[in-house]
Amino acid sequence: MAALGLLIALEIAARRYCGEPGPMTTQVGEVIFAPKPGPLYGGLALMMVVLTWRQRFIAAGAAIGIDAVFVLVRWAVDAKVPEGHYFGNGALWVMLGCAVIAVTRRTGRERALLLKGVGLGLLLVAGRKTGDTWLLITAKTRPAVLDPYVATADHALGNPSWVMGRLLRAGGPIGTHLLDVVYAQLAVAAVVVALYQLRNVAAERRFPRHHLVRTFLVIGLLGPAIYMIFPVVGPVFAFGPGASGTGGVQWAVANLWPHTPVPVHVPHPVSYDDLTPRNCMPSLHTAWATAIFIHSRKGPRILRFAGAFWLIATLSATLGFGYHYGVDLVAGVVFALTIETALRSIDRGWDRSGIRLVTYGATVFAALLAAYRFLPMEMAEYPWVFGPLVLLAMGSVIYGYVRITKRWETHTQKPAPAQQREPQPEPV
Repeated sequence: MAALGLLIALEIAARRYCGEPGPMTTQVGEVIFAPKPGPLYGGLALMMVVLTWRQRFIAAGAAIGIDAVFVLVRWAVDAKVPEGHYFGNGALWVMLGCAVIAVTRRTGRERALLLKGVGLGLLLVAGRKTGDTWLLITAKTRPAVLDPYVATADHALGNPSWVMGRLLRAGGPIGTHLLDVVYAQLAVAAVVVALYQLRNVAAERRFPRHHLVRTFLVIGLLGPAIYMIFPVVGPVFAFGPGASGTGGVQWAVANLWPHTPVPVHVPHPVSYDDLTPRNCMPSLHTAWATAIFIHSRKGPRILRFAGAFWLIATLSATLGFGYHYGVDLVAGVVFALTIETALRSIDRGWDRSGIRLVTYGATVFAALLAAYRFLPMEMAEYPWVFGPLVLLAMGSVIYGYVRITKRWETHTQKPAPAQQREPQPEPV
C-alpha cells in the first residue's frame, strides 16, 4: 500500500509540476508501446526465482516469443521506435500473466510465493520508473543548484573529480568505454548478486529475510528526497561542457572541468536549466555500488571479485566522467551503510547496537551535508584539517558497520547449548 501511495503521489506530481506522465502511466503504456531501455528482463529474472526450471524455460521462451511478435508487427506497420527501445514488452506480459495465474490457479503458500516473486520483479521495474520521475521533478522544481558550495568543499579532498577526469582522458578510449559500461549497467550487477542470494527460493519455498533488492529499492526511494533538499547537478554540468560535450556551456558557472579547479571564493546558489536532474548529493550510484559490494561478500570468489571491481569502477566512473564530486561519494557511502544497518536491524529485531549505529550514521550524514552547505570556505581553506575529518567520519561509519555485522553473524551462527537432561533415578 505504501508503494502504491508513492506511485500515485509521483504520478500527480509529474503531471502537475512537469506536465509529463508519471511512473504508473508510462508503465501501463509499455504493455503495448515500445518500452524504454530498463530492467524489464531483470525484473523477469528476479520473478523466476520462485519458479521451477521447467517453468523458467517456459516463461523465458514466452517472453522472447512475445517480443518477437511485437518487433515484427512494428516492422510491418513501419512504427517509429526510438533506438534501443525494441525489447521488454514480453517480459512485462509474462510477469503480469504470472500474477493472473497466481490469483486464479494457485492457493495458499504457492499463491503467496508466486505473488511475491511477481511483486519483486515489478518493484524493480517500478523503481526505475519512479527514479526517472523523481529526476524530472528535481529539474522542474529546483531552478537553483548548490554546486558552488560542493565544489568549494571538495577542495578539502583535493578535487578528486578533476584529478580523475584528467586521468581518464589521458588513459585513452578503452578505459573510458569500460567505465561507461560499468556505470550504465549497475542494475545488471545488482540483478546478478540478487539472483545468487535468491537461488534457493524455489527449493525452500520462501525468500531470505534480507537481500540486495530491498536495499536497492530503499536507497532509490529515499535518495531523491535528499536531491530536493540539496540540489546539485555535478562538475561536468556546472563547471564543464555538459555530458553531451557542448549543451551545458550556456548554463555552466565557468568552463573549468577537468583541467582547472574551481577558485576558492564565497559560494552562492546559481540558476540552471529545467532539464538536467539535480541528482548528485548523495551519489546513489556510489550507494548502490556499496550495497552490491556488501552483499557480494558472502558469495563465491568470482562474485566477491566482481563486487569489488564494480565498486572501484563505479567510483572511478562517477568522478572521471564529472558526474559527482568527491564529497558526494563520501555521503553516498554513509547513506548506504546507514540504510543497510536499518534494514538488517528490522529483520533481526532492533537492539541497542543497531539503534545506536543507525542514529550515528544518520547524524554523520546530516553533519556532512551541513558542512558542505555552511562551511565550504573553511573546508577549502583548511583542507589538511577538514579532509581527514571527512574521511574519518566516513571511516567511523564503515568500522561501526563491519563491527556490528560481525557481532550479529557470530551471535546467529553460535549453536544453541544442548539441553541438559535431568538425571533419572536408578531403578531399584
